[in-house]
Amino acid sequence: MSIKVMIVDDSAVVRQVLSQVFDKASGIEVMDVANDPYMAMDKMKAQWPDVIVLDVEMPRMDGITFLKQLMATRPTPVVICSSLTQKGTDISMQALAAGAVEVIAKPAAGVKGFLEDSASQLVMAVRSAAAARMSRVRVMPSAASPAASSATAASGLETRPKLSADAILAPPTGSNVFATTERIIAIGTSTGGTQALEAILTELPRTCPGLAIVQHMPEKFTRSFADRLNSLSQIEVKEASNGDRILPGRALIAPGGKHMMVKRSGAYYQVEVVDGPLVSRHKPSVDVLFRSAAKFAGRNALGVIMTGMGDDGAKGLKEMHDCGAKTIAQDEESCVVFGMPKEAIKLGAADEVMALEMIAKAICRQS
Repeated sequence: MSIKVMIVDDSAVVRQVLSQVFDKASGIEVMDVANDPYMAMDKMKAQWPDVIVLDVEMPRMDGITFLKQLMATRPTPVVICSSLTQKGTDISMQALAAGAVEVIAKPAAGVKGFLEDSASQLVMAVRSAAAARMSRVRVMPSAASPAASSATAASGLETRPKLSADAILAPPTGSNVFATTERIIAIGTSTGGTQALEAILTELPRTCPGLAIVQHMPEKFTRSFADRLNSLSQIEVKEASNGDRILPGRALIAPGGKHMMVKRSGAYYQVEVVDGPLVSRHKPSVDVLFRSAAKFAGRNALGVIMTGMGDDGAKGLKEMHDCGAKTIAQDEESCVVFGMPKEAIKLGAADEVMALEMIAKAICRQS
């Protein structure tokens, strides 16, 4: 059955190009288009879409207000596609806080070319949104205070062949890392991960092991996201910079548009932030983080794969498992999208499958 999409955007060009992109995609049908939320609401009286692709800046009613009304009356997966998200991440965080499942930042100029070039990203965003369990999406009381919700920004796809972590780092050769007293935690997540990470990090004490985290997000989003979590948590949360130490009571979030790896430096662990191609169609990639943790931390690490569309991180978690690390997959019931954990479980990569509310306690047990 096709995913029925409604496009709500005041630009006729955007409506036309998006319609063409989705009409060419298998399993997606553009149900209708509207140039503002009032027209959309009128059309939805006849038929309700599976996914809404929504602009932010529109006449009569802005997209954030419309999104909040939707979530209050009939929660529906929404992909925000707006140039306002380029101007400042506050608007994007407000969209996520209001219940958007995916956010795509389009440029203020050259929109037609961007949308055509980003067809794969847009299609993946819609499919990811359609798979979201809206019952697990927690809308914040006030989107004016940009908090992490259950949504995540789309990290994008390419039409080029899907690359593995081999493109960045050679695979581990086995469990050859000596056990030490220092433990690190590697976490990977995507759609639904902003809310899930908030739930975990705000529960951790300052004595918890250091964390390295990949959340699928584009550039400029991750710093605001990290700053927000830092303001809510006892531990330090920051967007990672190359060479940052992984320390107890600190969580490092991979910057959007870069890969992040765990490296051993003498008696300490630190992160290496590098550019490179998309891996498992993402940058940052969970597979890259997990492979590096397998190779350089081995049995001294805990790997956690959480809610998200696709399979990024599944193979990397299996490598961590095979190198002696403890591994956890989030359970289906607490996931917004059970894609990434499901694929890891299929591979036999997870030692344990547990609910979101149990993961913080599992992390603390690694101290």
